[in-house]
Amino acid sequence: MRKTRHYFVTAPSLAVAFLCQAPAWGNDYFSNLMGIIEPRHSQVALSATDLTTGELIYQQNADTLLLPASTQKLLTAVAATAQLGNGFKFDTQVFSHFPIRHGKIAGDIYITFSGDPTLTTDNLRDLFKQLTDQGLYEVSGNIYLVGEPGEQTKAPGWVWDDLGICYAAPVSAFVINQNCIHGQLRPKMASNESQLSFASYLPVSLSTSAVFDKRKQGSFCELELSRLANNTFHLSGCHAGDKPINLAIAINDPALFASKMIEQLLKSSQIRVKGKVKVSSKRAKYHKVIASHSSEALPALVETMLLKSDNLIADSLFKAIGKSYFGEPANFSHGAKAVEQILTAAGVDLSHSQIVDGSGLSRYNLLTANQLSQVLMLIYEDKRFQGLIEQLPVAGISGTLRYKAHYNRAPLKQRVMAKTGSMQGVDNLAGFISLNQTGKALFVVLENGQSPKTKHDQIAPFSALFLQTLLDSAPLSAKEEPPLDTPIHQNESVKRQTEAK
Repeated sequence: MRKTRHYFVTAPSLAVAFLCQAPAWGNDYFSNLMGIIEPRHSQVALSATDLTTGELIYQQNADTLLLPASTQKLLTAVAATAQLGNGFKFDTQVFSHFPIRHGKIAGDIYITFSGDPTLTTDNLRDLFKQLTDQGLYEVSGNIYLVGEPGEQTKAPGWVWDDLGICYAAPVSAFVINQNCIHGQLRPKMASNESQLSFASYLPVSLSTSAVFDKRKQGSFCELELSRLANNTFHLSGCHAGDKPINLAIAINDPALFASKMIEQLLKSSQIRVKGKVKVSSKRAKYHKVIASHSSEALPALVETMLLKSDNLIADSLFKAIGKSYFGEPANFSHGAKAVEQILTAAGVDLSHSQIVDGSGLSRYNLLTANQLSQVLMLIYEDKRFQGLIEQLPVAGISGTLRYKAHYNRAPLKQRVMAKTGSMQGVDNLAGFISLNQTGKALFVVLENGQSPKTKHDQIAPFSALFLQTLLDSAPLSAKEEPPLDTPIHQNESVKRQTEAK
């Protein structure tokens, strides 16, 4: 007879104990537990599969379409690996029809931008250094910055009040420093007025009329960001407190931002340009590359995307997938159709789903727990994608699960490798869990419609309660800690060494 087990989820001055006597993967066991741990005011969908036996452990509302949030990045990772390949890189290149003679180019040069989400001003300085190292000091014509025609920089369904925040920065062929500017809003001495601090060389206009409610006396106090034309921003409203606020503001116009940044970089590059810096969508023919910069290869980009839940990388790859698949200009529509067709061809049934972007930011995305489970099973079984497992955040160790409450301690710490998916009202998790020394399961937990108050008052995330239920219902050996030579620990040993460097 199976022993009675005690299951505790702790919170400040609160303990909840679950007692049960049930065989492993007993459906009644889960049904009884759901009656206790399932949130009352939100909608959940669940699916869990034993990877050792292939047995379906439990599912609930598994065919209900819900917002995936950043679990959508699992689809992007698979489609990018399948379509672009591990050798894929974003290239930023300088072209010229005329050779460098006597330190001059007697015509125009073209800088083609590919939507590299990791491109920085330092990378662009290096491009110009490559030119000066070849002896170039004068361009007699113009410098054309070449991007995509009729560019779509925001996906349908992005929430309007996210657009000024850097996690929703515009996805463009022109990306410099993540299309994000950083600064600080500080209170003035002996006054409630505010002042801004940000790098003076940035080609943006940022002003403030905001005030600080230093004694927190107001009943309502909230800051508001106005996004105006030509990368102009204004902060107004109120902030409760007397401490400075760090700002991370997404630019409005990537092409304008790029052209102004290039103008500034040229001034310090010792290259004189007689013409102007102009933005174009057409590349002149019969030109050769005279300088270039490449991003890291796809596996490194995907690892950052999954670990940090980087939206800009996700949507840049999403658009690149569409461009590669259809041979058409990069946009969200082509990316959506390409990802759907790639995954369908790989055996994932995406019937009734809706794919809009690669990051999961769009409120129009819709996926089921079963569909995400199929993607996870594809990752687990197909050798092309198995490397993605080790790029997932590890509970209590790395990425978005490093500090997540109840994942940074036993029993879930180091046992869970999964992609988080969080936005207002959404708290999802999809990935893999080590049940014991040899057993593993894949799982999807989707929770939509969660109010901020409910989230604040909860004992623990519902996903954590469900995964602890999986551990409690597995064979008793599941209580053992994963040995140090499991893939999870091997993977993290490498990561810690890399981070130490």
